[in-house]
Amino acid sequence: MIRVVIKPNKGFGKIKAEISKDLYSEILSISEKFGVSPEEIIILALKGNFKKPENVDLEKLEKEVQNLEKKVWELEKRYAPLKFKAYNLFEENKLLAIELSGLIAENVQLRRFLRKKVEVNKELRKIVNYYLGLGADDE
Repeated sequence: MIRVVIKPNKGFGKIKAEISKDLYSEILSISEKFGVSPEEIIILALKGNFKKPENVDLEKLEKEVQNLEKKVWELEKRYAPLKFKAYNLFEENKLLAIELSGLIAENVQLRRFLRKKVEVNKELRKIVNYYLGLGADDE
């Protein structure tokens, strides 16, 4: 708890109050946001001297916010299945890369057994390394 003491400009009569640390941190953030001292924020809050926006239709703004929230939900509904499909495709490609890596190794061994020249396909290696999370090797 933080103690706040409000003194009048003239005379005696102090007012003492305790506010929570959460509230004080909120006051500090507001004072930083608007470039006003925390004391002035507290005085404004106690007096209730807030500027009211002019020519603002709150109902219109609230409807606009609701429409934007609906659009966000629609986008989320579209995005979630796409993200799931992309993840499944990546995992499937990862399994195929593991299988391909094994087939490449088997091919290399067979070429060595038959005493043939071993060919290294760098592009294929890059793709396999990408899906296995090994990074692209520049050989």
